[in-house]
Amino acid sequence: HSNHTTHHIRCASAAAAVRPPPAEMLSQRNAVFSREQARQRALYPRIEKIEVSMHGPGLDGTLLIMNKGMSTPLSCARHLTEYHVNNSVLALVDGELWPLHRPLTHSCSLSLLTFKDNDPTVVNEAYWRSCAALLGQVLETAFKDKFNVDLLSTVEVPVTSGAFCCDVVLDPQLDSWTPSEESLRSLTKGAQQLILKDLAWEPLEVVPSVALEVFSHHRCKQEEIEQKAAENPKGTVMLYRCGDHVLLSGGPLVARTGLCLQYEVTALHSLGQGPWGLHRRAQGLSLPLQLQAHHTVWRKLRQRAEKLVRATDTHTLPAHTLARQQQHQSCGAEAKLAE
Repeated sequence: HSNHTTHHIRCASAAAAVRPPPAEMLSQRNAVFSREQARQRALYPRIEKIEVSMHGPGLDGTLLIMNKGMSTPLSCARHLTEYHVNNSVLALVDGELWPLHRPLTHSCSLSLLTFKDNDPTVVNEAYWRSCAALLGQVLETAFKDKFNVDLLSTVEVPVTSGAFCCDVVLDPQLDSWTPSEESLRSLTKGAQQLILKDLAWEPLEVVPSVALEVFSHHRCKQEEIEQKAAENPKGTVMLYRCGDHVLLSGGPLVARTGLCLQYEVTALHSLGQGPWGLHRRAQGLSLPLQLQAHHTVWRKLRQRAEKLVRATDTHTLPAHTLARQQQHQSCGAEAKLAE
């Protein structure tokens, strides 16, 4: 194990030695994503039609004729009603979870999922994962070009744990920094700005070599990409882009940032030294559009969301409806955060 750690530290210092400034790394990620997205779109040069058979309340029997490799579940929603456009969170394509902005590649049956479905478990899980992705995006850009931030692999926590999480290693110069309430408010504000922009989470399925190029300067991502590709029968990994920010995701994300209604960063706990440096766990709490909580309930949920979510809380309990949940977490971020 010590050899493994030494290897990590060696790789980490080698990568750190040649790292471009954070803004440059983020724009390189965006450029590789755009290039690969254009390459994939060019695979469908002529318009071929596919039949999409819609399922859901009042939709059974609706057949849409769409464009192969171009039309997405969201395009299908636009042929229905404004309600479907505004409230759809994820799709099921032939029973497989499918991001709303992912092009359809064959004739299929399609259901649009919302937070109000009878069993919103998968939607809630995707929402929690998306809230964590948003938190990662805020953390990666919060310190502007002054400090490097490395996102560790996403911590999948059930909604019942009370907080979504994002594990991170900040620049070693920040090791002695303890985030204040003010710091946390600053991070919350960053997330709320992204929510107001109502940005799409654009999915892109790629082979590992493309993902490795996207994250070529991100030391902790190399291993995660290889692991995710190995776990996937197709050997691919899923990237998402939100605005001009590219991330790696462990599962489907919801359609857009505007689906978040209440959102707060509640804690930034120190987890102690790890292979990449001082590991920290950022936590947050959120409720989606259609499920607003009264401020007294929100306060209770927030107190719970401040408590450290431990590893035992991850991967275990089934996720229940967000509206029924009583949550956990904790948060802080200040002076060092660029306004």
